[in-house]
Amino acid sequence: MKRNIFKYKKEYAIRDITVNYMKAVILCGGLGTRLAEETDNIPKPMVEIGGKPILWHIMKYYSNFGVNDFVIALGYKGELIKDFFHKYHILNNDFAINTKSGKVSEHREISEEWNVNLVDTGLETMTGGRIKRLGRWLQDGTFMLTYADGVSNININELLKRHKAHGKLATVTAVRPPARYGEMVFEGDKVVKFSEKPKAKDIWINGGYFVLEPGVLDYIEGDAMSWEREPLERISKDGQLFAYRHDGFWQNMDNVRELRYLRELWAGGNAAWKVWREE
Repeated sequence: MKRNIFKYKKEYAIRDITVNYMKAVILCGGLGTRLAEETDNIPKPMVEIGGKPILWHIMKYYSNFGVNDFVIALGYKGELIKDFFHKYHILNNDFAINTKSGKVSEHREISEEWNVNLVDTGLETMTGGRIKRLGRWLQDGTFMLTYADGVSNININELLKRHKAHGKLATVTAVRPPARYGEMVFEGDKVVKFSEKPKAKDIWINGGYFVLEPGVLDYIEGDAMSWEREPLERISKDGQLFAYRHDGFWQNMDNVRELRYLRELWAGGNAAWKVWREE
């Protein structure tokens, strides 16, 4: 197969739009094997923080910036994610039901007004392949993309501004990863305090939270491609990838230790990604 299919040749104009008219793609197909028994019976995006799946937290964060149109790429145990949204309206609103007629009357509607497309993208499909399979939903302009296992307090509006300013195919949010261990702070040899999870200095990694143009689909060959490898590397080589540096809160949920940390932040009222008001 000729490799020049990856060469960026088309011109994709970025429309002058706001986040209110954009889709957010969330990749939800992974196995989540490093979360041990947490994902034996449920998919990783359904692991709960404060009684709600991490997927809900991510969507709620986007919604705070006006993004309410979602495309969910399903894989492992995707039927449970479908079931969650199928029952979402009835479980998140107050209502009365007449047991004879079955008539339902809502007392108070409190659930979010989201448009959620739930798409099976295969059990073994890699991240790039999942994006490729969503092509029919992504042809109408700029869209956002993230993973279903990380939360942040990134400014979505500023991310979009950065993307529109450089006019290229892709913008990736660059974040500083938390150090693996806590840090001791000294005065001489005296330990004065412990700093929990300091950021690694002078290191930037892919924090997810992309803004993309449909042209990125040309860089993905099929199901076996990881988005983070050949597609992104070739987009970068063609000068079509720019970064938005975010120096604020970011935390993924890759293992049990990180899950516990996110739960502790939520329980203690210190969840930096909780920017919405309670209903």
